[in-house]
Amino acid sequence: MLQIIETINTAVNNFIWGVPAMVCIFGVGLYLSIRTGFLQIRKFPYAIRTTLGRIFRKRSASDGAITPFQAVCTALAATVGTGNIAGVAGAIAIGGPGAIFWMWVSALFGMCTKFAEVTLAVHFREINANGELVGGPMYYIKNGLGKKWNWLAYLFAAFGVLTVFGTGNATQVNTITTAINSALLNYNIISKSAVSTSNLIIGIVIAILIAMILLGGIKRIGQVTEKLVPFMALLYILLGLGVILLNIQNIPSVFVSIFKGAFQPSAVTGGIIGSMFLSIKKGVSRGIFSNEAGLGTGSIAHACADTKKPVKQGMFGIFEVFTDTIVICTLTALVILCSGVPITYGEAAGAELTILGFTSTYGNWVSIFTAVAMCCFAFSTALGWGLYGARCIEFLFSEKVIKPFMVVYALVAILGATANLGLMWNIAETFNGLMAIPNLIALFLLSGTVVRLTKEYFAGEGKEN
Repeated sequence: MLQIIETINTAVNNFIWGVPAMVCIFGVGLYLSIRTGFLQIRKFPYAIRTTLGRIFRKRSASDGAITPFQAVCTALAATVGTGNIAGVAGAIAIGGPGAIFWMWVSALFGMCTKFAEVTLAVHFREINANGELVGGPMYYIKNGLGKKWNWLAYLFAAFGVLTVFGTGNATQVNTITTAINSALLNYNIISKSAVSTSNLIIGIVIAILIAMILLGGIKRIGQVTEKLVPFMALLYILLGLGVILLNIQNIPSVFVSIFKGAFQPSAVTGGIIGSMFLSIKKGVSRGIFSNEAGLGTGSIAHACADTKKPVKQGMFGIFEVFTDTIVICTLTALVILCSGVPITYGEAAGAELTILGFTSTYGNWVSIFTAVAMCCFAFSTALGWGLYGARCIEFLFSEKVIKPFMVVYALVAILGATANLGLMWNIAETFNGLMAIPNLIALFLLSGTVVRLTKEYFAGEGKEN
């Protein structure tokens, strides 16, 4: 049975992440970039100044909403996760170092894509029966494109519900157990025979924590993520910079391997990876798995922000992709490549390769810090995607199903902690691609609205604010 599922998933995955997907993702990103005059480059200083300025500004949100900073932290909580650690390692192992170059390229266009998603989500959002602000791709399709496109909104929401259990939960919890067990085994706190028991205990604890936070509603999610995200990002960045500084002599050759491997993979991987398309595919797919630009999911969190300026909140979309991919994913890649750890090209790799990059530089003692960082990354992602799944299932049915969904979602953490998720990773990547299709269609059709809102904003008060 598993063999049949794997075969079907491989066929669907190869189609979704084949040439059509690459054309759509790059195409829509490039199209939006051209129509907005490459806003992500032209207004990048403004985006950073605006977002960082609001990050350090303390304020409270109205009922049913969260602050703009809590919104970006909730979105970053979902994006800065295992994609930055295990995903980058997998992209390098399967696509070679050149995959990182294509990850950067996808991020460049992804900044504008995510800007458009956030702007539209805030502009077309609604207030639900509980008095909460709700929005995202399903709402900007419904309210922006009209009734004849409602099927596309429901399609996105359906794929969203299916995706959250794998992408947002099981694979994340699996990374947490890997990180904790790696640290415990390094210090001989547990034996290999006790790993399965440890996994079950970790799964139950995580399930309880997820349920407690998600059932507390959007405000509790925002309160947790605004504290967790800055801590985990800073810890990981400091650890990563330390590895780079201690191996600074390797940096020039690492960048040569990235740029050369992007166009001649075989020259870097010894002929094991010879396909430039494979390098592009892995770089783009794992980049999107990490920063979610094109999926539309991050805009669901931003729609909850207590703001009246869609374009100003959209600047956080640029900031998110930059932070997630250009900063954190690049750090992970440099940790792996400059530390000199052996990479078996052509074979799947995950978080263990990234951990090896840290321990080979610092020693085994650092495994406890990498475990903490990875647990924070993965747990925060599970929280963010829990919100996304709740919003999608609410759109499909009603707000009455939110709490039962959250209970089921929390229980999936136990499965993620105890099961072998090799196939789950591949299925998660497939569903990510399926979610992107209706969202990219909507972004293309609503690009005129994005351009109009952007022009109006920068022509008026937004020019100086």
